[in-house]
Amino acid sequence: MRDAVAGDERLLAEVAEHPYTLLFATVSGAHLYGFPSPDSDFDLRGAHLTPTTLLTGLDRVEETVTVSHVRDGVEVDLVTHEVRKFCALLLRNNGYVLEQLYSPLVVHTSPEHAELKEIARGCITRSCVRHYLGFAANQWRMFEGESPRRVKPLLYVLRVLLTGIHMMRTGEVNANLPEVNRGIGLSYVDALVERKRSGTERGTLNDTDFAFHESEYHRLRELLAAEAERSSLPDTPTTRAAMSDFLRRVRVRAPMLPDPKRRTT
Repeated sequence: MRDAVAGDERLLAEVAEHPYTLLFATVSGAHLYGFPSPDSDFDLRGAHLTPTTLLTGLDRVEETVTVSHVRDGVEVDLVTHEVRKFCALLLRNNGYVLEQLYSPLVVHTSPEHAELKEIARGCITRSCVRHYLGFAANQWRMFEGESPRRVKPLLYVLRVLLTGIHMMRTGEVNANLPEVNRGIGLSYVDALVERKRSGTERGTLNDTDFAFHESEYHRLRELLAAEAERSSLPDTPTTRAAMSDFLRRVRVRAPMLPDPKRRTT
């Protein structure tokens, strides 16, 4: 299943048309989280390298590149950060970029991708709990405010909280909800995932279920905070110096001529 997603010709085509040299591109979103619907879009995320001549000249440097196409009836979105910005986000206890970096659904990779994954292990910290608590709160507000309430936003709430709990307990980055739930054992999660997988993006819940899910949301938030308190992970990233050295070496390897895929003015 994972190889089929990562090797999808539509995703490979999107990556091939990216205007800059890519360090990596991986699948994020519902496919990574383990609950894609038959009509789910594809979300690709990654990091790109700006040619040295653009960094040292007057041309505008694109820190974030966003491209989107409909391919064979499916929307494919690709968002990449310039490698310096990506590394800076890693050093800010950002669980979202950690999930992109360690996604097992790899569409494009490079030696630099493998090197960055090794260095970024020092960016898996107890302070990532703030990212997961904040992200969960945002997702809960989306779910709570809908009428009728959909399965999809609720699954995003659960995915965030269980990914955070798993990270605090194990020091591992795993954004796949069914996989992390194996270590937590919430019986209702698998049923919700199956509803999302077999339905559509607009599958809904009965209002009578809301009280239960609200109680679970607050319980899991408390559990995540408690796991962070008990975690043996470092409080802050331990690899800032190694990350700086990595960036310097990547720049040295970078081509001195502008990337031929990018037309500059």
